[in-house]
Amino acid sequence: MPKLKTHKASKKRFKVTGTGKVKRTNAYKNHILTKKSTKRKRKLRKGDYVSASDAATVKRLLPYA
Repeated sequence: MPKLKTHKASKKRFKVTGTGKVKRTNAYKNHILTKKSTKRKRKLRKGDYVSASDAATVKRLLPYA
């Protein structure tokens, strides 16, 4: 069977943990930060997990993760 290709955009955005969960970073933290409160920006620093319904799709895009 041939090798599967990794989806390069997904590779840059997601990491699969040892237990199989998919980690992601929060959106809205790249630009136009002056109008966002310090509290809001601080909360966006911490990553989060991809929802269970989307995790299967992401794992298909990252076959060797």
